[in-house]
Amino acid sequence: MNFVQPIRDKDVLKGIKASLKKGSERNYMLFSVGINTGLRISDLLKLKKKDVFKKKHLIIKEGKTGKKKTFPIHEKLQLELKRYCKDLEDEDYLFPSREGRNKPLTRYMAYRILREAAEEFEVYHIGTHTLRKTFGYHFYKKKKDVAILQKIFNHSDPGITLRYIGIIQDTIDEALDDYFL
Repeated sequence: MNFVQPIRDKDVLKGIKASLKKGSERNYMLFSVGINTGLRISDLLKLKKKDVFKKKHLIIKEGKTGKKKTFPIHEKLQLELKRYCKDLEDEDYLFPSREGRNKPLTRYMAYRILREAAEEFEVYHIGTHTLRKTFGYHFYKKKKDVAILQKIFNHSDPGITLRYIGIIQDTIDEALDDYFL
């Protein structure tokens, strides 16, 4: 079984963002919202303009857990969303499919978008959870607060959170880096 990984390299993140933006504003925003909110792909794809436009907080009911989740939308992301949403109607999906009228992008298409963008930068082990894991990885690296991240992700144990975002593997890799008998 292949496990998806976070995108650890910030230069690669910038490159993927630039590449996506050049190709499709929708795909760029999907990536940007995903890595800046930590939402599951199923919750991302359900977002509509009314959920994010001119809002300082995102309030959703998580599909997987059924729990209400409220968290701030970063000021820079608010500005990008305002620009991106200006021509959308309140009931329009944020990430619309090109198939049919006002249908959300499918999980499979989101996966293809991410995989193709990542391959350009020779990043593998990519999946739809990569966005969430990337958010968690960089949040943890910056804040070093596993308890808050555990709460954001609704995980029951800090070890689950650290394993989920790839920190445990990083620790093992670093510990064995110079170990040779």
